Amino acid sequence: MLVLGVDPGLAATGYGLINFESTRLRLVEGGVIRSQSKDPLEKRVGDIYTGIQEILNEFHPDVLSMEDLYSHYKHPKTAIIMGHARGAVMVAANQAGINVISYAATTIKSALTGNGRASKEQVQRMVLNHLGLTSPMEPYDTSDALAAALCHINQNLKAAIS
Repeated sequence: MLVLGVDPGLAATGYGLINFESTRLRLVEGGVIRSQSKDPLEKRVGDIYTGIQEILNEFHPDVLSMEDLYSHYKHPKTAIIMGHARGAVMVAANQAGINVISYAATTIKSALTGNGRASKEQVQRMVLNHLGLTSPMEPYDTSDALAAALCHINQNLKAAIS
């Protein structure tokens, strides 16, 4: 199973591909799709869409896993901005015929660290450990995307055991 994890953001959308066979995890690729803050919103959303589309066309993942939309009453604009990025990712996945599975941020963090309120540093460390890497995936957008992929793999293992 090849899982594409995505950490949607308007300025930086992290992505990470993990191949999972039997009990082995292998990092395929990870990185960030960036948009320029000076560009109009439609260009920025288009850049995210194009970047995800290129990844989907090159790697043909089996599923796309990403963080669910979250809104804090003190920062409602964050949810709107994230919604634009999520929409671009979802359209690209739909056009490629790839299912999108969303997980709450607390579910992703808990799947990796056992703590739904874990810090970005803790998540980054656990991604490093799970994938047997020698150095952490940076920036946090990339390690967060890989965490979303690992969460999906973990959820599928639980379902297979049940």
